[in-house]
Amino acid sequence: MIKPLEGIRILEWGIAYAGPGAAAILSDLGAEVIKIEQPLIGDPTRYLSGMRLEIEGDVNIIFNTANRGKKSITIDLAHADGKKIVYDMAAKSDVFLTNLRSPTIDKMNMDYPSLAGVNPRIIYARVSAYGTLGPDADRGGYDPQGQARSGMMYMLNEAEPRMIPGGVVDHATAIMASYQIMIALFMRERLGIGQEVDVSLLGSASYLMYLDNLLRLSKRWGSFRRDELSPLRAHYKCEDGEWLILRTPDRDWPTVCRLIGVESPENDQKFKDMEKKPAHARELIAVFRKAFAGKRRSEWLRIFSDKNLIICAVNSKADALDDPQMVENGYVVDFMHPDMGKVRIPAFPIRFSKAEVKSQLIGPKLGENTFEILHNLLSYSDDDIAKLKENGVI
Repeated sequence: MIKPLEGIRILEWGIAYAGPGAAAILSDLGAEVIKIEQPLIGDPTRYLSGMRLEIEGDVNIIFNTANRGKKSITIDLAHADGKKIVYDMAAKSDVFLTNLRSPTIDKMNMDYPSLAGVNPRIIYARVSAYGTLGPDADRGGYDPQGQARSGMMYMLNEAEPRMIPGGVVDHATAIMASYQIMIALFMRERLGIGQEVDVSLLGSASYLMYLDNLLRLSKRWGSFRRDELSPLRAHYKCEDGEWLILRTPDRDWPTVCRLIGVESPENDQKFKDMEKKPAHARELIAVFRKAFAGKRRSEWLRIFSDKNLIICAVNSKADALDDPQMVENGYVVDFMHPDMGKVRIPAFPIRFSKAEVKSQLIGPKLGENTFEILHNLLSYSDDDIAKLKENGVI
């Protein structure tokens, strides 16, 4: 079966996660991704340690997931022959992706005008911390900076900032970068144009907060606590200590009250009109909490599902990975890793009826594909390659 991006070649000059993660997504979709790394050094993420990140050969899971399915070529870009190799590859590629800062890009002549000069149809993708414009355009940053500067760290608790763990902004930025690249490729197919595109940690984090920001900008959003929401839009702890979350329309108010065994406040003048309920939400939620604490979660889910009401379990992170909906839809899949054996990994969550998407967890060894790329793609001779190696270019 064909792959969605089969035949697309991407050059990546990037480190850490947000940039390389975008190319990894495109690799899942079938693109050929060539990762450019410094000889003997490579992407610093290769050598992250601690937090049980290491796997066989001291290459960690973060590097492998951000660079899965790629090829690695080592090139010294400070050398004129090194730059020529990249230009030669760019002439035969569809995309150049980097998340390095502008001073480094300019110093190495890897900017958009330079690469567009050898390939006017190339898509030049930038991933940055704060965007390519503004006073901090050249400043670096990681996931925490994206969360902090966007206001996201106050989403969970407005009293003090809290960081969401797990690299959520890094990965969101990788998704956004892959998305912008595919849009630019689509434009090129329709209009025949190459272009420069950019996405940032700050922009991605802010866009994740789209609805919240929209309501704040329109002055329709204030701070709130869980016990100030509607009882039909809250989460509750059950008899067995497990949680569920209810999110059902106001029209289901009498039905929900009947199912949980409380008298419908519709007969109480105090709560008669739905629009007045927010004023008494705290009192109502206390009633609902007591009711939900009277049965096990599985019982409540069955009761509500029989009425086709919108409710579900609040999964722990471990339970979520075994949820039948996650498994049956292929959001988590089995993968045979050469060092770790059979492992379960997250998968690309979009399905195609006539195309194949393959997720994996193997990044390339440093410089593993240097000879192959120079010989097969660029037609360098064995003598040419030997000379480049002797001069420290590769």
